[in-house]
Amino acid sequence: MEIKKKGYIESLIEQGEHEHQDFKYQISDARKIARSISAFANHSGGHLLVGVKDNGNIAGVRSDEEIYMIEQAAQLYCQPEQQVRCKVYRVAGKNVVKVDIDEAADKPVKAPDENGQWRTYYRVADENVLASSTHVKVMQLKSEPAAEDVVINLTQKEEILLDYLQCHGGISLSGYERLAHISFHTAQRTIVKLCEMGIVDIEYHNNQCLITLASPE
Repeated sequence: MEIKKKGYIESLIEQGEHEHQDFKYQISDARKIARSISAFANHSGGHLLVGVKDNGNIAGVRSDEEIYMIEQAAQLYCQPEQQVRCKVYRVAGKNVVKVDIDEAADKPVKAPDENGQWRTYYRVADENVLASSTHVKVMQLKSEPAAEDVVINLTQKEEILLDYLQCHGGISLSGYERLAHISFHTAQRTIVKLCEMGIVDIEYHNNQCLITLASPE
């Protein structure tokens, strides 16, 4: 167990919960905490501050018990198994556990929901949301070895999507189905293909999955 001096944790708490940081009052359910690990691992990583209430007040925890449950969550209730790093900080006479979660190399990372079904979670702002089925397929594709460069020949249905995105910024999968008069599966295959090419991306707004133009690197 590593004990750190105060100061650092308080500065993190002042930032509030966000895309890469979540507060946990305590760990009482390893399956539930696995959903947070899944969400960060499927995004670009992040960390938990365990022993901190949602309002930023420090409650403290019994660090050994919390760390044990966190490790159980990462190893038993994440598919594939994840590795997390836990450090204990002493703040105002109380222990706060900082749990660092790296972005997964092998995605998607799944965790059980309330009914025991394995689901894929994703971090959006200060929430963990269920990833859409299209997003899951994109994650799987991006985890595979990169294909050789190919010449891009866009179909009319793909051009319809890109023209719309240039004018309106984003569209849902169902919206694209109606726009191009195509089936769900055709729309989904198109989005996955364009994501693989780096032409479009997937974002979440108000818990809705939207297709947007990819930002130039």
